[in-house]
Amino acid sequence: MTTTAPRPVSATTETLLLPVPGLVRDLGLLIARALLGVVLVAHGWEKLVTNGAGATGEFFDSVGVPAARAAAVFAGGVELVGGLLLILGLLTPIVAALVVVVMVGAYLFVHQGAGVYAASGGWELVAVIGLAVAVFGLVGPGRYSVDSLLARRRAARA
Repeated sequence: MTTTAPRPVSATTETLLLPVPGLVRDLGLLIARALLGVVLVAHGWEKLVTNGAGATGEFFDSVGVPAARAAAVFAGGVELVGGLLLILGLLTPIVAALVVVVMVGAYLFVHQGAGVYAASGGWELVAVIGLAVAVFGLVGPGRYSVDSLLARRRAARA
């Protein structure tokens, strides 16, 4: 009796499972990346500028975040700079990892005990932001990104 090994799934096979034209997919990734980036920039701006790092640090301290002032600057910086980088599609895997860390911290220290709904202080927003940015970290920012442009230039030189 002979057995055959399963055929590997290629990128081509995967795209056949969901036949979305490449242009539509990449435009969708661009729009989603830009909107998510704007949300992150707004939250980072609020932490660092609107409220200020001092007030944000005081809040972080009140909910038990260690090294609260430094954590406030870190979280605000990751959101602000990370949001801008996400909009550009630059350093996407690094931005994704850092934003996920910030969202896990937000969940653990602020939102965990408040239920699901953000209107009640719940975790839905941090979960959606964390999940969305993780997807970009896993699948990439799409063709219309600085990461993709740099990859194409490297490939052309090779």
